[in-house]
Amino acid sequence: MSTLEQLYGEAEKRRVANQLPYAGALSPAEAFELLQLDSRARLVDVRTRAELDWVGRPVIGDGQYAHIEWTRYPGGIPNPEFLDQLRTAVSPDTPVLFLCRSAARSKLAAIEAAKAGYTQAFDLLEGFEGDKDGQGHRKTVSGWCFRGLPWIGA
Repeated sequence: MSTLEQLYGEAEKRRVANQLPYAGALSPAEAFELLQLDSRARLVDVRTRAELDWVGRPVIGDGQYAHIEWTRYPGGIPNPEFLDQLRTAVSPDTPVLFLCRSAARSKLAAIEAAKAGYTQAFDLLEGFEGDKDGQGHRKTVSGWCFRGLPWIGA
């Protein structure tokens, strides 16, 4: 088991190495561990409601999970209320970890949160389902599910 300092340190190393405009990035296992160690931390799932309904979602501590769409389904239209909804769900001084399907939208959400004053905005690497394998399937090579972290299906 890592300490909070070690986990935040790993995220910081990635921030520096990749010149990230937010607090850093965490692997799924690191994120899960951080959420267990820091009850203030929040996981914000930025996938669409359809993705939650059809695919599932992580299982973490009570009150640590929030769902705020980055884009709307159908059509992938940007959610113009994203920052307002984030401010309602999570205060700017709270560690916030952004999660999406494969770590693309979560990076964008972390960038916008950092611009809006969230000093502890992190991207969750690999996403919930991870990259596609040779047959085009997800959950088989990377991601929250592949790493064996708790989740419930649709």
